[in-house]
Amino acid sequence: MANVCNAKAVSTLHPFRRSARIRHALLLVITLLTGCTMVGPDFLRPSTKLSDQWLEADDHRVETSPAVYRAWWKAFNDPVLENLIQTAYQQNLPLRIAGVRVFEARAQLGIAIGELFPQAQQALGSANFNRISETSPQLGAGAGIDLSYMQAQLGVGASWELDFWGRYRRAIESADAGLLSSIAAYDSVLVTLTADVSSTYVLIRTTEALLRIAKENVEIQKESLKIARARFEGGVTSDRDVQQALAELKNTEATVFQLNTQLRQAKNALCTLLGLPPSHLDDVLSGTCGIPKVPSLVAVGIPADLLRRRPDIRRAEYQAVAQCAQIGVAKADLYPAFSLSGNFGLLSSDLGQFQLGDLTSWKSRTGSVGPAFQWNLLNYGQITNQVRFQDAKFQEALVSYQNIVLQAQQEVENGLISFLNAQGEVGSLTEAAQAAMKSVDLAMIQYTEGITDFTTVLTAQQNLLRYQNSLANSEGAVPQGLISLYRALGGGWEIREGHNFIPVEITETMEQRTDWGKLLTPAAVEPPTLDKRDLLLRTPDW
Repeated sequence: MANVCNAKAVSTLHPFRRSARIRHALLLVITLLTGCTMVGPDFLRPSTKLSDQWLEADDHRVETSPAVYRAWWKAFNDPVLENLIQTAYQQNLPLRIAGVRVFEARAQLGIAIGELFPQAQQALGSANFNRISETSPQLGAGAGIDLSYMQAQLGVGASWELDFWGRYRRAIESADAGLLSSIAAYDSVLVTLTADVSSTYVLIRTTEALLRIAKENVEIQKESLKIARARFEGGVTSDRDVQQALAELKNTEATVFQLNTQLRQAKNALCTLLGLPPSHLDDVLSGTCGIPKVPSLVAVGIPADLLRRRPDIRRAEYQAVAQCAQIGVAKADLYPAFSLSGNFGLLSSDLGQFQLGDLTSWKSRTGSVGPAFQWNLLNYGQITNQVRFQDAKFQEALVSYQNIVLQAQQEVENGLISFLNAQGEVGSLTEAAQAAMKSVDLAMIQYTEGITDFTTVLTAQQNLLRYQNSLANSEGAVPQGLISLYRALGGGWEIREGHNFIPVEITETMEQRTDWGKLLTPAAVEPPTLDKRDLLLRTPDW
């Protein structure tokens, strides 16, 4: 134990005078509550392995200067996407669940704060009919004593375990960190939500592009089938050309059905993110079309920025803080618990010359007050092993924090390299698709003139469809890579600043169902400072 509490009570009054004893007791209580140390370790952020710079920092498309990611999706300059994200922020159900959990944590903090004050307070009252046994040894030889009587009692009682070793202050410290962790969890859900909405939107636009390509190729292949039939009917070629053209056409038409299925499923997923039942979303998605374009430059900052910006890293740190405090809570059980207990009341009976009506008389007063202590001496190692258990969980939380920091850097690097290389891939595939289109045109001319067979046409058309599909997928991979990068950088959660964690309709419903006091207001869940000097300055949340 680090420090020992020193309580000094100085009084010039006579030690046996009642006022002096009360003054000494109050001074002792204040000293015990404000001057004692808290057992258990104080949290220190563990060291983490951070790169000095990103691997692709030298690329001319990457800026390492600090940037604001509050609304990173505006970089796509797509009003439809911006509207979708705003709708999801207002209506997404998992986000609302995370918001309600913030107020769960706030209520838990209120419970922990309440434990710092007298833990038991009761108002008592009773009216009993009593009969004493005639053979009771307490009666002895006393004859003529009333064996039956009524007794009434009114009073109050309280018991206060002093926070001598910091058990309750550590619990408040843990609950504070738990509240911060729930806020970080909400922010993490919001980061994921904005990225998922953006990714699903890009998937829809990419699938629409693939569907458009498939339908265009259907028309090209229909024209090839028409030519093959004309040449067959003219006796120039065999029926094999017709059947090959028909097979290729039907295969491409089947692809249209597959893409329609994928498009419907992507829209259904977007509806769920928006908090809506499955719908066509025609009115929501109208206004723009095509795969979103990306900016020429992207700002990524430095790896150290992740520690303050990524909510999941902050959440892991606060979880470790909360668990660190639990070691002190468990360790306090190794030491004696000091408490003050007292009761005061009125007691009367109709036994003998007394009357029940004397209950309100001052002479019927009764009470007791005094200190007590309790010490679990023979706990058979249970408390010690509880401390060990909490310590092991704390160490687990520390390692988990370090691992999340490493994973965050990996995710940023993966998103960055995907974004940059997808851009190069688009350039190459654009030329490949253009060459494939020219190849189809030449093959059709040569086939029509009888210079080549239909196999050349078939191969050219298959290559065209493949290259065009690859190009569309690569064009979609560019914004998808940027979305993954922004997700990994931890941006987007800032849009909730200045707003409550749950919408007004839920707040009103909860207030109608339960007395929440002022806890459902944004001010009630402002992040605590985790300053130990504030632990004794809290007032109960009535």
